[in-house]
Amino acid sequence: MAIELKELTKRSENYSQWYNDLVVKADLAEQSPVRGCMVIKPYGYAIWEKMQHILDSKFKETGHVNAYFPLLIPKSYLSREAEHVEGFAKECAIVTHYRLKNAPDGSGVVVDPEAKLEEELIIRPTSETIIWSTYKNWIQSYRDLPILCNQWANVMRWEMRTRLFLRTAEFLWQEGHTAHATMEEAQAEAKRMLEVYADFAENYMAMPVVKGVKSANERFAGALDTYTIEAMMQDGKALQSGTSHFLGQNFAKAFNVQFVDKNNKLDYVWATSWGVSTRLMGALIMSHSDDNGLVLPPHLAPIQVVIIPIYKNDEQLAKISERANAIAAGLRAKGISVKYDDADNRRPGFKFADYELKGVPVRLVIGARDLENNEIEVMRRDTLEKGNRPMDGIEDYVANLLEDIQRNIYAKAKKYRDEHTITVDSYDEFKEKIEEGGFILAHWDGTTETELRIKEETKATIRCIPFDGDPTPGKCMVTGKPSARRVLFARAY
Repeated sequence: MAIELKELTKRSENYSQWYNDLVVKADLAEQSPVRGCMVIKPYGYAIWEKMQHILDSKFKETGHVNAYFPLLIPKSYLSREAEHVEGFAKECAIVTHYRLKNAPDGSGVVVDPEAKLEEELIIRPTSETIIWSTYKNWIQSYRDLPILCNQWANVMRWEMRTRLFLRTAEFLWQEGHTAHATMEEAQAEAKRMLEVYADFAENYMAMPVVKGVKSANERFAGALDTYTIEAMMQDGKALQSGTSHFLGQNFAKAFNVQFVDKNNKLDYVWATSWGVSTRLMGALIMSHSDDNGLVLPPHLAPIQVVIIPIYKNDEQLAKISERANAIAAGLRAKGISVKYDDADNRRPGFKFADYELKGVPVRLVIGARDLENNEIEVMRRDTLEKGNRPMDGIEDYVANLLEDIQRNIYAKAKKYRDEHTITVDSYDEFKEKIEEGGFILAHWDGTTETELRIKEETKATIRCIPFDGDPTPGKCMVTGKPSARRVLFARAY
C-alpha cells in the first residue's frame, strides 16, 4: 500500500493529476470502454447513494414526488424552444437506426440501412422537452397545479474533454420539473430549491457556497433566470455545484401547455427546473482531500468508523473481537456506520493506509495491551491526530468526534475560501490577481460584450451575482461605465 500512496501525485505539484490519481486509487471510479464515460465503482457509488438518499428526503419534505420519463427524445421536440436547442445542439447524441445485421463479409455486425428511424431520437441531454410534452396531457385546470416532479436519471452530453465525475459524456443526476399557476409561485419554487441545494452542500458536504443569480450570458438555455451555488476548490477554481432555473412560460408556450385559471381564463403554465449531478462527487473530493487521500465529511462517508484489531494469535483475536463487536454494536445503535476489519489477508499497516486513502473519518485500533488497559486508539482523518481513550463511553466520544470532524472540515474549507476571495477595482489588477486563482468581486457594466471580453482575455467568467454581495454601485473595471453592484468572477471547471 505504501507504494500506491507514493504514486498519489501531490496537490502542489500537479493538482489535476492528484485529482485523477485519487479518484482511481480510492476506488471511486474508472474510465470505461465507451469514450468519455465512466464506471462508478462500489465505494464511489456508496457515497453517491448517501447523497441521493439525503436529497431525495429533502425533495419529498418540500412536497415533491419522483417520476420517470423516457431516455429518448424526438428530435423535433428539441427544436420547439429556440434557445434550448441552441444551447444543447453541439452536445447531442443521436439515434438514427434501430437494428444491426451481420456484415456480408462476415467481419462482424453493421447498421441495417433498412432500419432507419422515421424521426431521429436524441439521447436526453436534459428532459424539459419530453416532460413538457407530457405535462400537456396532465394539465387542464388550475386544480391540476402545481405539479412538483423530480426524476433520478442519467443524461448524455457529448463532451469533447472529459474528467471523471467533473465532466463526462454520461452522468447521473436528478432533475426537478415543476409547473405552476403563477409567475410568483414558480419564482419562489426556483429559489426554494436553491436553498435546499445550499443546505445540502454546507451541512452535509461541509462545502461553503455562494448563492446568486447567473448573468444572462451564463443562464441555462431557455431560462429567464438561473440561480446557482458556487463553491471554491483547493486550487482556487470555482465549481458550479447546483442550479435552479425559472423558465417562465417558454416551455409551456413551446408545447402549448395551457390551463383554465380561477377566473375561467386560459393561460400558459409557469415552469421551473433544477438539478445536481455526480459532479458533486468531484466537488466533495476537491474541497477537502489531501495528499494522503480522501477526506470525507462524516455525514456522507459510507464507513464512518473502522475498527482494526492488532493481534498475534487466534486467542488474542477472539478476545479483541468480542470487545470490538460490542463497541461496533453500540455505535450502530447511535446510527453510525461501522466496519470491523478482522480480515487476515492484509496487515494492519496496509489497512491503516487503505482506510486513510478512502477517507474514513475515524479509525479505532484495539490490541492485546489495549484490552488489558481498557483503552482504545482513536485517529481522526481530518487532522491525522491520534491518541488513546478509555473504552468506557467510547461510543459517545466517537459520536461527538464525528460531529466535530464535520464542523472542522467545513470551517477549514470556509477559511480557505474567505482567504482567497478579494475585491478589485481596476482591470489591470484583475488580470494580475486572476492568475493567482480564487474569487474576485469586481464591478461590471452589465453587458454581454464586456463579459465576453473578460472571458476571452482572462479565461475568467462571472460565476454569479451574489444574493448577499455588496449592493453598493460603482464603475465597471473594464469600461468605466456605471455598475449596479459587484459580481463574482473566477476561473472554473
